[in-house]
Amino acid sequence: MELKEKIKNLPSSPGVYLMKESGGGVIYVGKANNLKRRVQSYFHNSKSHPPKVEKLVKHLMDFDYLITDTEFEAFMLECQLIKQVKPLYNKKMKNPLSYTYIVIRMDDEYPGIAITNICTKKKNHHYFGPFTSKVTVERALQAIKELYKIICIKPTLKDSTCLNHSLGLCIGMCLGGTPGKQYKKIINKIINLLTGTDLIILKELEQRMLDASNNFDFETAAKYRDYLNIVNSLINKTKVITFTEDNKNIVIIEPLDKCTVKLFLVKRNQIVFSEKYFLSYLSAKQLYAIIKTNILTYFNTKELNSPVHVNSDELDELQIIYSYLNGSNCKYFSIPDSWMENEVPFHLDEAINKFLLNVIEP
Repeated sequence: MELKEKIKNLPSSPGVYLMKESGGGVIYVGKANNLKRRVQSYFHNSKSHPPKVEKLVKHLMDFDYLITDTEFEAFMLECQLIKQVKPLYNKKMKNPLSYTYIVIRMDDEYPGIAITNICTKKKNHHYFGPFTSKVTVERALQAIKELYKIICIKPTLKDSTCLNHSLGLCIGMCLGGTPGKQYKKIINKIINLLTGTDLIILKELEQRMLDASNNFDFETAAKYRDYLNIVNSLINKTKVITFTEDNKNIVIIEPLDKCTVKLFLVKRNQIVFSEKYFLSYLSAKQLYAIIKTNILTYFNTKELNSPVHVNSDELDELQIIYSYLNGSNCKYFSIPDSWMENEVPFHLDEAINKFLLNVIEP
């Protein structure tokens, strides 16, 4: 009865909840845009719950919760708490070997494409990632290799073709010559896809799907549709990484209501500053001064200077930040590290003023 009463008194606001078992240990951490509705859902329509949730509810004896101003903060706090507490019913925390990289070895005569768990940044090697799903990476590479017929078993042989050539899966780079040159062009297409500079591979997969559909070969069309989806999924992951490496300092304002906004300063995968402001009590000049002061304070801290490349420990938060910036009603702009080299850079002043025009006069 005490637990039901506690649920009844939950606020209908964003936040994080921590489910506890009889001994007081946290067994699950979740986030919600509406805490009351989300926690209540565990006890309603129990027949529709998956086995994992049914088992969780049986062991649930108490819970705590933390209120946040926005769903974005709830996502970030949930991610942080899961890493700290490692609750039994949350997805098991990934160890370094659970992250996957694509490596293209350009120092080979025929550049090889491989999957690895370790990013050593060797000379003449291109590394892409980290990716959280090895299966996604494997299926995406399989789709590309099948599209261009580069599933070669023995690419170093030059006296005969491999078995896959006779099966129509290899263009014949085993023999070198023209197929070998063609293979190197394909490798460049793959590199361009993974860097986001040329998405021709996606267009070619889509064309194969349409051609098969027009020929009423729906099985093949479905196969290329799945290939297209999985390669798109891979590219979306690379977009998160590229965006982060290009936008390490982000200024965000999210409206909470008609008169209130919340300012966030994000450094890579960390919220380094956040505060609510009431627009009815602030002039544009005052808000400008607040934003600029905090930028110079929090983005100019040497301890927060981060490496260029994304590492696996940052991935969960980076995905949250990227999705938030691209899917919410917040407004943001990025500040290059070079802007912070001067105490009062002119381009920073200009960027803040332009930003505030969108915030105060949307």
